[in-house]
Amino acid sequence: MSRIAKKLSNPRVRRRLKIGLFLYGGVILLGVVFKVAYDIGYFDAQALKEAKKAEMPTMRPELTLEAAQHIVTGALKEDPTNPKTLVVQIVDNNQKLAALIIESDKLKKVAWLIDRRIFFTGDLFNDDGYNLTEGIEKQNNIPHNSD
Repeated sequence: MSRIAKKLSNPRVRRRLKIGLFLYGGVILLGVVFKVAYDIGYFDAQALKEAKKAEMPTMRPELTLEAAQHIVTGALKEDPTNPKTLVVQIVDNNQKLAALIIESDKLKKVAWLIDRRIFFTGDLFNDDGYNLTEGIEKQNNIPHNSD
């Protein structure tokens, strides 16, 4: 102990110790400031996300026959006042993937809307390899068309 006390009595060692403790304290203080700034920014961002979620409608929008007809008419570039292809029925009104039955020249087909934007007719398969188009055609007594 006396040896440590003797070394600490040296002014050069004291000065170096003071500088080291000052730098160590500065690094700790800087870390605390960064942590507080990060937490404030993080909580502000979370509050902004929650505010955006609160603004979103709680009901999921339902696809109506008129809206489906508008999408189909626009995708096929037909005259909106006198379309050749008519939406007869909405089979599955899902937000991501909606199944429609359309009629064109007395022929009924199954059509698909993906995310209420992409329209196509043709076979659609699920992850297990089941043909969803064929299944809906059988459910609704529509003869299978090989285009």
